[in-house]
Amino acid sequence: MDNLRVLILGAGKSTRMKSKYAKVLHRVGGGTLIEHVLRTARSLSTDIWLVVGHTADKVKALVSEVKFVDQKEQLGTGHAVMAARDQFGGYTGDLLVLPGDVPLISAETLEAFIRFHRGGRYDASVLTADADDPFGYGRIIRRNNDEVDSIVEHRDATPEILRIPEINSGIYVFNAPALFASLTRLHNNNAQREYYLTDVIGILGSQRQKVGAFKVESAEEILGINTRQELAAMDRVMRRRKCEALMAEGVTIVDPESTFIDADVQVGADTVFYPSVQIYGETVIGDDVTIHSFSRVSNSKIGARSTVLEGSIIVDSAIGEDVSVGPYAHLRMGTSVSDKARVGNFVEIKKSTLGSGTKSMHLAYLGDATIGKNVNIGAGVITCNYDGVNKHPTVVEDGAFVGTDSQLIAPVRVGKDAYVAAGSSVTDDVPAESLAIARGRQVNKEGWVKSRKKK
Repeated sequence: MDNLRVLILGAGKSTRMKSKYAKVLHRVGGGTLIEHVLRTARSLSTDIWLVVGHTADKVKALVSEVKFVDQKEQLGTGHAVMAARDQFGGYTGDLLVLPGDVPLISAETLEAFIRFHRGGRYDASVLTADADDPFGYGRIIRRNNDEVDSIVEHRDATPEILRIPEINSGIYVFNAPALFASLTRLHNNNAQREYYLTDVIGILGSQRQKVGAFKVESAEEILGINTRQELAAMDRVMRRRKCEALMAEGVTIVDPESTFIDADVQVGADTVFYPSVQIYGETVIGDDVTIHSFSRVSNSKIGARSTVLEGSIIVDSAIGEDVSVGPYAHLRMGTSVSDKARVGNFVEIKKSTLGSGTKSMHLAYLGDATIGKNVNIGAGVITCNYDGVNKHPTVVEDGAFVGTDSQLIAPVRVGKDAYVAAGSSVTDDVPAESLAIARGRQVNKEGWVKSRKKK
């Protein structure tokens, strides 16, 4: 929106969470609190400022494309805005102030809020809601239908004021010059000995400046987070919303209550998730995919019509179309599985590529390997990629057959259409269309058991 700056307050200590990290670093719905708020803020403005204080270095390392304001001491929300005053000198537009702990606030609500503020020509506006349980929130004292007289914090409120259901969200739009002029009159004569931004509303009201109140229909959208219990409750809300949105787009989720899907996950139509599936990060899943119970997928791609069987883990990997994975497979660290390949029971693949039509069905480990098309990897095959100092590559070319319980000791190459006999320890390259046998010759000693028993 034109002529709009956004100031996000993210310096809090998360005291009630009993955490050594800033509150905005805690995760909910697949991201940190500050990441959710920033995503919404970026849809409104490119001029975004973030107030940091407690564990500021960690917050700065996490986010980008914002300007930072350092609040050396955390002395309240009003003090946080004071810390930004010097950077905002000369700015005459609107300033949207957002708490860093309101992950459910939507861009649509904020746009409507700003239009209300500008349409009413207010000096300041407050986003409010009626709460079923307003405990802990500041109460809105109205002057008339749309205007606010003051905001009273819960801990400073009289019993009469505590009966008011309309709460302050902590989200404001200010005319910047009016805000910064009022900050000079702030004091900390309250129970917490802090400078409240809410007192600015009272200051503006006492000067007969217009302060608007824009009430949203649901208090859920504006709820902040102060405790671990509230963090867990918010996580449930966000994951429920994600499941509902996906189901509305044609995804089957058998048990939404046990299915965890992060906010940024993309899923195609007619995909099916069974109970207790977890999908994290920036995962992209195609159409007609089936993911069975107790599987976890993180920051990965899964192509159309593929199946992930029970208990499989897929991390930072790419799965093609018509692929079968699992049960109890583990794919990680940039693994790529091409179309129509099959990865079976207790197979672990790390930093490797499997060509189309290739099969590794049982109890194998493939690390730092490039496996071609239509290759058969037998049960118990291991690529021995680590010599104690360095990792080494294994290459298995198209059409090769690696027999059961073989070890490919890297660096090594198995040529096109070559065979490795079961139980071999291969240390040298195998030429194309050759059979490699690398095992001791069998010797049968008849009568050995009787001789041993006599001894």
